[in-house]
Amino acid sequence: MCFRALCCKGPPPPRPEYDLVCIGLTGSGKTSLLSQLCSESPENIVSTTGFSIKAVPFQNAILNVKELGGADNIRKYWSRYYQGSQGVIFVLDSASSEDDLETARNELHSALQHPQLCTLPFLILANHQDKPAARSVQEIKKYFELEPLARGKRWILKPCSLDDMEAVKDSFSLLINLLEERDFEPSRM
Repeated sequence: MCFRALCCKGPPPPRPEYDLVCIGLTGSGKTSLLSQLCSESPENIVSTTGFSIKAVPFQNAILNVKELGGADNIRKYWSRYYQGSQGVIFVLDSASSEDDLETARNELHSALQHPQLCTLPFLILANHQDKPAARSVQEIKKYFELEPLARGKRWILKPCSLDDMEAVKDSFSLLINLLEERDFEPSRM
């Protein structure tokens, strides 16, 4: 019996898959971050104009990420792509202009309050931390009013840059933990 258990193992159990939506303004770095996580070449990265879907493999899960373009004329359609999402990745450019930061703040507030997203875990990435003008996570938390707005919601705010992909992977691991916790919650009737 022991021998059989040791040498006759079947294939490893399938990794859980989660469907996520990734939003943020144009230039925030969504495409670059997702491409790096998929080990794609950083050359020839083009800003997403509509949407793209990437399967991002992690050791304990596969994230099917629907990345939505962040241009003005596309953002008004974001909500059409929210259905079926199990989590949200919001990427912001922490070194952007005041105007862009204000726009990102408004978009994040809309997403946090959207009926299809408001109960989901959020990973908020303060990207471009390697730039001199980058605001700290504390500045962003305060400016975006995350404490009062997202109280009772599950969200993670992490600094990131393409220079430190290990930190980015760690942030995604935290999101996977939130997704797994959600899987084990008893469903409410």
